Amino acid sequence: MISSMTGYGSASRQVSLGAGVVADLQVECRAVNSRFLDLGFRLPDECRGAEPALREMATQSLSRGKVEFRAAWRVNSAAAGAAKSNPHALGAISRDRLDALYTLQEKAQEAFPKAQELSIAEVLRWPGIVSEPRGEEDSWITATIEAGRAALAALMESRHAEGKALVSVLTSITGKMRDIVKVIEPKVPEYVAQYQEKLTERLAEALAAQEQAKAGAELMERIRQEVVLYAVRIDVAEEFARLKTHLQAVDTALAGKGPVGKRLDFLMQELNREANTLSSKSVSEECTQAALELKLFIEQMREQVQNLE
Repeated sequence: MISSMTGYGSASRQVSLGAGVVADLQVECRAVNSRFLDLGFRLPDECRGAEPALREMATQSLSRGKVEFRAAWRVNSAAAGAAKSNPHALGAISRDRLDALYTLQEKAQEAFPKAQELSIAEVLRWPGIVSEPRGEEDSWITATIEAGRAALAALMESRHAEGKALVSVLTSITGKMRDIVKVIEPKVPEYVAQYQEKLTERLAEALAAQEQAKAGAELMERIRQEVVLYAVRIDVAEEFARLKTHLQAVDTALAGKGPVGKRLDFLMQELNREANTLSSKSVSEECTQAALELKLFIEQMREQVQNLE
């Protein structure tokens, strides 16, 4: 299935911290456009051990995009009830750190006599004073991997859904481009005939001017230039043929499976090249307008293709 490179997924798991306390762990997986697969991780220290497994999962599932895994956790609200009946659930106080903080406060008050003493809340928030329960490392890694796998699956689902929508948009645009080709291509002989008539008039003017010339060299050079210009301008059959071939290649790619973004990006370049050539060879205003509309549609497709994996 064709996928977009943008998407989002999240999942959560619970981790036991011991002493009846449970942490809610949430893992998010975000993806945006990128030429290659670019993985990033923002994980707390407790979850760092799961990074290799998350990286392997993402590499096996994705081929392009800037993908970032983020994890965060907090103590479950139900732990508040457990803390009332089990004070140890809140963690242990480090006596050494507490004594060091007390000594630091005394020295500070000696330097600043008017300074207020630390409150209980400020003491408990001081780094290292309270040793909070952290749980076992294996539990954190297991929970992070499980949540990461579920978040990645949700990301893939959102990418598939957006990819399906993009395929519909691109298919609609190729249909409109085919309609333009169907209208203009049959009129090419008429455009050629009109240009041939203009060329004949120019040659007639050149012949009339030759009567006043001393030699025919200037006339022959003028004729050669006009004939070369004529040959270049009327040869648009190849451009139309290649346009139709490239459009068919686009539809074939969209009907297939797997990553197609790079292939479609190349086809956009080819389509744009043919539209530019068609515009430069145009011998009528209608043909020029058609070429401009084709270039507009190609640009719209290019913007959407940038989102495909």
